[in-house]
Amino acid sequence: MEKSSISIFDENYKKITENIARAAEKSGRKPQDITLLAATKTVDVDVINHAILSGISYIGENRVQEFLSKYQDYEPVNKHFIGHLQTNKVKDIIDKVSLIHSVDSLRLAEEISRQAVKRGIAVDILLEINVGDEQSKSGFSYDDAIASAEKIAKLDGVKIKGLMAIPPICENSEQNRPYFAKMKKLFIDIDNKKIDNSSMDILSMGMSDDYAVAIEEGANMVRLGTALFGRRNYNV
Repeated sequence: MEKSSISIFDENYKKITENIARAAEKSGRKPQDITLLAATKTVDVDVINHAILSGISYIGENRVQEFLSKYQDYEPVNKHFIGHLQTNKVKDIIDKVSLIHSVDSLRLAEEISRQAVKRGIAVDILLEINVGDEQSKSGFSYDDAIASAEKIAKLDGVKIKGLMAIPPICENSEQNRPYFAKMKKLFIDIDNKKIDNSSMDILSMGMSDDYAVAIEEGANMVRLGTALFGRRNYNV
């Protein structure tokens, strides 16, 4: 008999929490120092709500339209946006999520600022860093990250809360360790700059295939989809 999506989650969630605890201890931290964010692209609302009631406190959506079709049906939870965000979609989610992970350009940050000021709110963001310097990926270059943070921190209605990165696709998670270590260094370097309106609270890196290595190298938030919910059809 094929396992239900809920039973798949239950099995995976238990293993993942154990893995997170081990990785946290390896890095000299406690399991509760690590935030597990469930990446819920294409996951049904009933499964998401089961995950929330099972202990998931943070969820992240990748697509604006999918998020808008689902978010009102969620149990109480911290809702983040983790996918590529087009400037013309900012207005649709800005007051519905508590954190935008994927701020990958000054132009996007400026639009978030404009929409935030219009609504009289402050929006927490992470700066997405193209740590592998990949032409196929968006994000601030590693070398320009500090200067970019200094510019964005001056915008009204925006608060920089940390960094996010997606390293190059590798066959072995160990191959990503240098990228994660590099991100941790940048995280510390920006923090040491004491930039006004910027706090390095969150280092969001590590996904289903490499989250343990990311935690060992300093991540305090990991974004897991497949590892939690199993393989899904991302073309729907």
